Amino acid sequence: MRGLRIVVADDSVLFREGLVRLLEDAGHDVVAAVGDAVLLRSAVAEHEPDLAVVDVRMPPGGTDDGAVAAVELRSAWPGTGMLLLSQHVELRHCLPLLGRPGFGYLLKESVLHLDDFDRALRRVADGGVALDPVVVQALVSGQSAPSVVGLSVREREVLALVAEGLSNARIADQLRVSDRTVEAHMRAVFTKFGLPDDGDTNRRVLAVLAFLEANSRP
Repeated sequence: MRGLRIVVADDSVLFREGLVRLLEDAGHDVVAAVGDAVLLRSAVAEHEPDLAVVDVRMPPGGTDDGAVAAVELRSAWPGTGMLLLSQHVELRHCLPLLGRPGFGYLLKESVLHLDDFDRALRRVADGGVALDPVVVQALVSGQSAPSVVGLSVREREVLALVAEGLSNARIADQLRVSDRTVEAHMRAVFTKFGLPDDGDTNRRVLAVLAFLEANSRP
C-alpha cells in the first residue's frame, strides 16, 4: 500500500514533530510541516499533497485559523483531502465541509490509535469522510436533523454514500445507475425530510446529519 503525500500544520512543535514521525514510520511522505495558517496555504499550493492534516487553532489569529484555511484550500485544491485535528470540538468554520468528499475531523487523542488513524487518513485522501464520534454527537446536538424513517432502502443506501463523502457521480458509478437516478433519489430524500431549496439551508449537510444521528443511536 503506497504512502500518502501529506502536509502537516500545527503550531505545537512537540505535537507537530511527533505526528511527522508517526506518519513517516507508517510509510507516508510528509512533504511539509508548518506552524501557522499562512505557511499552510503556501505549502499546499507548492506541493499539492494528497492530504493536509491541520490543527483547527493556530496562528496568526490563534483561534479558528486552521479551519478557515482548510475551507479555503478545499475549494482551491479539491483534490487535496482535509483532515482537521483539535483538542476540543469546534464546528463554526467547519460546517461548509460537512457532507463533502475528502473531509475529516478527529480529536487529537485519536492519533494514539495508530491503525484507526491511518485508515482515517487514507479514507479522507481517497475522497471519503472521517468524523470522530464526539464530533458526530456535537453535530447532532447542534442541528435539528430530520428522521430517516420513511426512506426507501435505495434512498437510505444513497444517503449512506453521501455521508461517506461521495459525490453524486461516484455514487452513480458505485451503484451502477445514472447520475440522474442518484439526483432523483436525493430529491426524494429532501422532500421526505421537508428540506426546501431556499438558498440558505445546506440540505445535503442536514441529510447527512440525519443519517449520522440514526446510526449513532444504540
